[in-house]
Amino acid sequence: QVQFVESGGGLVQPGGSLRLSCAASLSIFSSYGMGWYRQAPGKQRELVATITRNLTTNYADSVKGRFTISRENRKKTVYLQMNSLKPEDTAVYYCNGDVVRWDWGQGTQVTVSS
Repeated sequence: QVQFVESGGGLVQPGGSLRLSCAASLSIFSSYGMGWYRQAPGKQRELVATITRNLTTNYADSVKGRFTISRENRKKTVYLQMNSLKPEDTAVYYCNGDVVRWDWGQGTQVTVSS
């Protein structure tokens, strides 16, 4: 049973920054590609960013140039640095594999509003 614990969300003004963290209870975390996803109210969950085990990254067009995904295998943690936040980034953010392999965690709420 894999568990994810996401943290770091909050309320931020447009143009602000947040850094999200996701700790995973994966015994061989370093072997898996990981991803961040988000779900806005009334919308389907969408893929935001992925990072392979070889550190290759990919981003949704809507966040490219503003968000950065990274990982720290020793801590079994994946991060999402979010800069230049916009109101449309408001959502609950989740992590999982680079393709969805496991149950979802509780997510962390990000609200971008003035």
